[in-house]
Amino acid sequence: MDPAGFVEPAYRHRSLADVVPAVAAALGQPLGQSWGEPPTGLTLPPAPSYVVFLVDGLGSELLHRYAHAAPFLSALAASEPATAGVPSTTATSLTSLGTGLPPGAHGLVGFTSRVPGTNTLLNALQWDAAVDPVEWQPHPTAFARLSGLGVMVTSVNKREFRSSGLTIASQRGADYVGADRVGERIAATVAASAPRPSLTYVYDGDLDWTGHRFGVASSQWLQQLAMVDAEAEQLREALPSHTRLLVIADHGMVDSPPESRVDVDDHDDLREGLVLLGGEARFRHLYVSGGAAADVAAAWRAILESRAEVLLRDEAIARGWFGAVDAGVRPRLGDVVVACTGDTAVLSTSAFPYEASLVGLHGSLTPTEMLIPVVVA
Repeated sequence: MDPAGFVEPAYRHRSLADVVPAVAAALGQPLGQSWGEPPTGLTLPPAPSYVVFLVDGLGSELLHRYAHAAPFLSALAASEPATAGVPSTTATSLTSLGTGLPPGAHGLVGFTSRVPGTNTLLNALQWDAAVDPVEWQPHPTAFARLSGLGVMVTSVNKREFRSSGLTIASQRGADYVGADRVGERIAATVAASAPRPSLTYVYDGDLDWTGHRFGVASSQWLQQLAMVDAEAEQLREALPSHTRLLVIADHGMVDSPPESRVDVDDHDDLREGLVLLGGEARFRHLYVSGGAAADVAAAWRAILESRAEVLLRDEAIARGWFGAVDAGVRPRLGDVVVACTGDTAVLSTSAFPYEASLVGLHGSLTPTEMLIPVVVA
């Protein structure tokens, strides 16, 4: 951890970007020298087929805190957690998983980020028809590389996500199977994982949705966690013994009460020099007018004080938050970045009214958000 209590991302050691390279090594199909060596801190047991089940929003600390609601997963979660990348948000994390690259390389650097040369934000979940996802994320995915080695690679996810920009950017190269319900997902996953060698990726986003709407301290979230736990157990029972089930997450979540929220619209000093407000409530990208970055950072530090770390772009890059940053990705990062501590959220009710309605939030570098479980069954 750093002095703010943040967890630094463990790229090339034990991060979300290292999962597929580790699975490839466990399948006996390493991705090769051009992709880099297998991660140093994530070694998985050999098997002819792997199922990677990603539960959106299931942070390692949350699984430990609410172990009573998830007896199957918590009993298996004895290994060291891994880390998400920065920011700890779904679009960034899913692309790190699918590409095997840190955010500074794959370029999906947040929920919203600036389209370089414009004053427009790309919403990485909803996407924008004017932005080509292959140009935005031009690297071959780890899924595609593994498929090229003769491994059957399948993505099992909701039908509506099949042709989304995020899916194309993060998962191209995998066969896509649409499945909207739990039973359908389990059946599709079992069928997809039959070939040897194979990697089947399956995604469940219901826990994240529940946390956003009701908070991770809610009875609704606990009930949804119990359902996810039952889904994982049923999936393990349905799979043959030679197939390994790897359960991971993309981030955790923090409940942010009203008294911990800062609305940019209420502070003229936070608007001074600001051209575009991006990112999300727990991790903001600030795009500023020419030469104003230092002054903007100073103003935000003065108002937020210990409630956030406010860094210039080069400072955040030097901290290794995004991994090595490609030249084309650099202008997508804020001139200033704001990472919230504790349960603080930085909102703009005029620009992002939907965020103001959410209870659970994520994106920053606190242990609750950054640490993700690595459960092998």
